[in-house]
Amino acid sequence: MYAIIEASGSQHRVSEGDVIELDRLGADENATITFDKVLLVGGDDSKIGQPYVEGATVSATVVNHFRGEKIDVFKYKRRQRYRKSIGFRAEKTTVRIDSIKG
Repeated sequence: MYAIIEASGSQHRVSEGDVIELDRLGADENATITFDKVLLVGGDDSKIGQPYVEGATVSATVVNHFRGEKIDVFKYKRRQRYRKSIGFRAEKTTVRIDSIKG
């Protein structure tokens, strides 16, 4: 059984036992969170939501919080002596999917 959920502004295909990385969530480590924005529940009996499947939930456990790889942004304008260098590291959360109900 699998589900497509909407979390952190994007859609993710998850199954039980999957470990996924999302944008930083406001939950503590080892806390249980529930995703109720389920777009599709697939398997033997598939359910498609319009836009969400009613009564379907996906529960997950927060594994840890971390910062992603550094992204270097370099702006440059030729012949103007303009150079700007900026670094960015996204804050992320690792989540383990426990169960899919729906």
